[in-house]
This record gives sequence, structure tokens and C-alpha cells, in this order.
Amino acid sequence: MIRTRFAPSPTGFLHIGGARTALFAWAFARHHGGKFVLRIEDTDVARSTPEAVRAILDGMAWLGLAHDEGPFYQMQRMDRYKAVVRQLLADGQAYRCYTTPAELDRMREEQRARGEKPRYDGTWRPEPGKTLPTPPAGVSPVIRFRNPVGGTVAWDDLVKGPIEIANAELDDLVIARQDGTPTYNFCVVVDDWDMRITHVIRGDDHVNNTPRQINIFRALGADVPRFAHLSMILGDDGQKLSKRHGAVGVMQYDEDGYLPEAVLNYLARLGWSHGDDEVFSMEQFCSWFDLDHITPSAAQFNTKKLNWLNAHYLKQADDARLAALVRPRLEARGIEVAEKPSLEAIAGLYKERVATLNQLADAAGAFFADPAPDAGLLAQHLTPDARPALADFIAGLKDVAWEAPAINALIKRCIGAHGLKMPHLAIPLRILLTGQAQTPSIDAVVAIFPRELALKRLSAGLSAAP
Repeated sequence: MIRTRFAPSPTGFLHIGGARTALFAWAFARHHGGKFVLRIEDTDVARSTPEAVRAILDGMAWLGLAHDEGPFYQMQRMDRYKAVVRQLLADGQAYRCYTTPAELDRMREEQRARGEKPRYDGTWRPEPGKTLPTPPAGVSPVIRFRNPVGGTVAWDDLVKGPIEIANAELDDLVIARQDGTPTYNFCVVVDDWDMRITHVIRGDDHVNNTPRQINIFRALGADVPRFAHLSMILGDDGQKLSKRHGAVGVMQYDEDGYLPEAVLNYLARLGWSHGDDEVFSMEQFCSWFDLDHITPSAAQFNTKKLNWLNAHYLKQADDARLAALVRPRLEARGIEVAEKPSLEAIAGLYKERVATLNQLADAAGAFFADPAPDAGLLAQHLTPDARPALADFIAGLKDVAWEAPAINALIKRCIGAHGLKMPHLAIPLRILLTGQAQTPSIDAVVAIFPRELALKRLSAGLSAAP
């Protein structure tokens, strides 16, 4: 069975690159009817926080990337790691090293001075016929993995193709610190072994870790998983993605008014393609997804494309769902959402015109808070010619059938009677009702308001305007 994993470190939010990695690992497992494992790699005690764990779990839940197993926490598996360290020591695959940090620094300085690659020189590495130094008193050793000396480590990366690294380029990795705590590269191998991970899908910043990990897998007699290293994501300007490009926490996209299906659809196209298909559901994505169509070159983030996708999904969304998503955004602004006008009807009217939920909230807020029209707009559109037509419209509005076609007929009668064109009456109506000069069809906007509220706003606005 195919088994993939997403293994973030809880040292910050779930960023967009991590979310794409999670999506690809999740989709690969779903495509093959396999299992998707969530693992929290929290061995960096100094930087890992409960808040960061919560941010990761919230981001995964918001995106709908449900895990089949986990979350597993590395800090809860310390006994298992230490047992495997003891196993490697007993098998001669690891050894105790008493070289101090100060000695390592001197060693590396001397190597650099000679033009050599700085690395551990193997002082404490056991070799046949070699006499090891006497362990110094009062020095706790680290445990180093006994990396093979000759040959190469090679793997066929499922994204980048064949990769081969000489073992001579790799020194003996520390797998346990002086206090006995295991290190990242070692824990990852034990976890992937125990969790029977078949495919490791991760960012290409881990390529340099892979040969070390493969050698540890082999030393343990474990099956080596297949590796797929995803290219980095660049910003709109072609530079490495950073906060100024939008490399923020996934939940920031929620706060900014994006729908999760739009973010997922966008992430799916960052470095992967299925012909010319741009818009698709996650069910379609999982049925299509494979690793063969992931490009090894860097993907480029495009905010305009994300906004276009979000606008598309907003248009397709159910009005009741949009109302439920917009309501807390209005309440966070201190706007009390009344039963009428109908927030659901407002969402249905405006969703064709907005790119984010926040823009939808901007539009909806005008229906629940008394408008404060810009004086310049009023002076420009509430002209002496428009005032008599507005007064006639208000008078007719008291008895008209409360539906858009009847309201539209009333507007046409008023502009016809006063020799005006539609914008001469429609724009002042928009401004007095919502404070905005541009809205959807004015008859539909008027019809959303309760009759009494519409009459109140129009009458008050007309009398108060200079």
C-alpha cells in the first residue's frame, strides 16, 4: 500500500510551500488508495511551540487535507529513537565521539585554511587495527553514524531524476547529541521506517539530507522509500517567496477572504499540470494526480491567478454558505447583522462582482450600517435635475410591489417623466442607499432592503443633502 506523510516542524505557521507539499502527498495517497500520515517533528524544543502546532493543524483542517493516521509527535517517541541508537552501536554502525565543539571548530578552521571541505576527521571512528584515544574525563560523547567510506549513494528522484552523491562527500553524521537526544535526520529515518512510508514527497531543500538518510535506512536493514523533491516556489517577481510575496500562514488566506477550494486549486497548479485544465475539484485532482507531471523547475506564485480562481469559486458557491462566511467578518467590524435585509440575498447579488469574502463583506456592510456618502459624490450626482425624480420615486416606492421588476418599472416611469437617463436616477439611489456609486442592478439592490428601511434611507439622504 502506498503510504505518504507530511512532517512539518512546529516552529511557525503552515506556509504556502508546506501546504503544497501536504497537498501533493495527500493527493498521491488518495490517487493510489493509500494512507496519508501526519507527523509533527517537534524535536527542536527551543523553537517548537504549541501555538505553531495549533496553526499547522488549523491550516490542514481549513484546507480539508484530512490525515488517515496521526498526528504523531516525535517528542513522544524518544524511547524508540534511543533504542535504535543502541541497536546501531551494538551492530558497529555507530560510535561514541568525544570531540568537543571547540575542537571541531579548530578542526574546521584548519581544513578551510588548507582549502579543504570542513568536516569531522574521524578521530573517534573505529577501524580495524586502529587504536582509539582514551575517552577524556568529564566529556559526554555524541553518537555518530558510521557512514560508508567508499562508493556512492544513488536514487532515482521521482521529480528530479537520477541523483548520485559520493560517500566521500558525507562525514559521519551526529545521530544523538551529548544529552542523548536524537537529531533530525536520524529521527526522520526511524519514523519513516516505523510508519512504513513508501514515498517521501518534500521540498528540494531536503535533497542534501537524502543520501545521509538512505545510508541510515540501509544500515538498519529497512526498505528505502522512494523520494520526490518538489522545487521551490518563487514570488511574482521571480525572487524566492517571502512574506512580502504572500508566504504567510495558510490561515492568513482565510483571514484575507479566500475560499479553501480556491487555494487548493491554485496550489495544485504550482508545478503540476493536467493538460490545459485550470479549474478542477479535489476529486478530479486526486484522480489525475501523479508525480510524472511535476516540473523540476521552480514554480512561480501569481497573486492575480489566485484572485481569479477565488472569484470563480465565489460565483459558484452557495449563497447560504457565503452568508455564513461573511457574517463573522461583519461582526468583527462591529456591524450588527439584522435578520433583514437578507445576508444570503446580498451574497447572491454581489458574489459575481467580488474576488474575496472580504470584498463581499465590504459590500454587505453597507446594508446594515447607515451610509455616510462622500460629499463629493453627492455633489456630483444629486443634481437639481435628479432631486424631483428622486422625490417621485420615493413617493411611488411606498405602494409599489416589492420586487425587482416592479421597482424597475417605477424607475423607468420616473426618468421618463423627468426626461432623464437611467444613471441620472440610479446612481443617486445607490449613493443614498449604500454610500456606493457602483452596485449591482439598482432595482435588485432596492428590493433586498425592507421597504421601511429603503424609504428611511432615501428620505433622510435626500433631505440632508445640500
